[in-house]
Amino acid sequence: MEKQHSYKKWEVSISEYETSKGKEWKVTRRLAEMSVAETKLFLSKKDAVTQYEEWLQ
Repeated sequence: MEKQHSYKKWEVSISEYETSKGKEWKVTRRLAEMSVAETKLFLSKKDAVTQYEEWLQ
């Protein structure tokens, strides 16, 4: 799932991955104009969704 922040131009996405440890969630925000990105990994979907929503505010 990917959305764009209303005025900051951040593209924020959330993805689920299967690893040897189990499921992990990756939340990334990108500023495509400047080739800048920040990514955080979470073991819990709840924590990942919280970060996703925080970055969209």
